[in-house]
Amino acid sequence: MKTSFLLFAAALAAAGCTSNQAPVSQNTNAATPANSGRPQSVIAHTTENQPPPSSSNSEPGKWSASGDPVDTAKFDGTIAEAEKMVKSKPDDAAAKKLLSEAYYDRGDALTKARQYASALGDYRRALKYDPENQEAKDWIGQIVNIYKMLKKDPPKEGEEPPPLPFKK
Repeated sequence: MKTSFLLFAAALAAAGCTSNQAPVSQNTNAATPANSGRPQSVIAHTTENQPPPSSSNSEPGKWSASGDPVDTAKFDGTIAEAEKMVKSKPDDAAAKKLLSEAYYDRGDALTKARQYASALGDYRRALKYDPENQEAKDWIGQIVNIYKMLKKDPPKEGEEPPPLPFKK
């Protein structure tokens, strides 16, 4: 009796192992495509060791102007007026501080529009006219760190692009 039971259990186990049914997916994500019958590896779903997407700047590690165009006309006017004041009174600390704030304000608008390379230039100019402008220092540090994390070089001082053109 023991022998027949063991033979029955072994036959049942063997029949269960040779079933030709497709495995049931445990994934409940409806957006997942049906199994195509082809095995896929994790490598099929990674961007590692694949060429980077093409961009307008073909040199690896270099920056490119990007972001959303934003109307900087009011900031540009304020900067122009403050620059006139600084030119007429180069030693006037109040005029320099006003120009620093004008550059900072435009840099802030450019940062919100994700034009980081252009904003970096404005923060650097703000610091030039007011070396104590801590907010400009902080933003310069943050933007430079973002470029480093992306393994890209930030624009060098004086090489920052102008803001993207804005069309009304």
